[in-house]
Amino acid sequence: MSTVTPLIFKWARLSVRAALSAIFVALTLGAVLAGSLGTAIPSAQAAQDSCPAVEVVFARGTFEAPGVGATGQAFVDALTARLPGKTVEAYGVNYPASLNFGQAADGIVDAANRVQSIASTCPTTKIVLGGYSQGAAVAGYTTTDSVPDGYALPAGVSGPMPAAIASHVAAVVLFGTPDPWFMGLVDRDAPPITIGQLYTAKTLQLCVTGDPVCFPGGLTRSAHSAYKDNGMAGQAADFAAHQLAGTTPTTTVPQPATQVDATHRIDQPAPAPESNPLQGN
Repeated sequence: MSTVTPLIFKWARLSVRAALSAIFVALTLGAVLAGSLGTAIPSAQAAQDSCPAVEVVFARGTFEAPGVGATGQAFVDALTARLPGKTVEAYGVNYPASLNFGQAADGIVDAANRVQSIASTCPTTKIVLGGYSQGAAVAGYTTTDSVPDGYALPAGVSGPMPAAIASHVAAVVLFGTPDPWFMGLVDRDAPPITIGQLYTAKTLQLCVTGDPVCFPGGLTRSAHSAYKDNGMAGQAADFAAHQLAGTTPTTTVPQPATQVDATHRIDQPAPAPESNPLQGN
């Protein structure tokens, strides 16, 4: 039996179809509610004066403590180092990040609300949206521009984030995004995590070879824990920095054997085994 089997069994106890239905309903409700956030601020000018040049909205992985998580912090630190003289703030998406994956809907609502609030109160702030593992799914679904077939929205709900919001998001970086094959192990009817068309050109997905969550057939659990210290946080920071500057990298971004939703993707060999391979799943 594979060393990944216990994790798969835990996922299999959940109703992913129900969870994803909740996610898409929650996302659209979040888009409707987000508009009210800006009105709660007494002074728009005061808010604008305190706006950072860049804000990273990052969703942590399963079991990580509230905040941006270890991978998210490694990315934020690397990005800050590449933007001397600019203020970079980080926002940890508020959601349980537990094995109750239906509650990932909370993260999508919070991420969507945060992005739209920044766009409203700090229009000159450039946003970088990101996530790791379950958090990468949260961030990916947040960008969606359509609801998959079979997932009906309730009456009165308008849909995903407005198209105008996309111009405020300079880059999207995803570490260890659950692949369709992994989702299929849990529920064959679950749709893939599809990046919205307005975000595909500015999205980078990173996957360590052998990572059981993002790499088809992967069996190396330690690979899933490696993003924070295997150099990929720096690669993501390079990508985001160029997107923020509106420039093209001086070096060629490695291309994978197959593309994921037309986004950039980097696959990297697995690292040596770690003592706690399940941390941050």
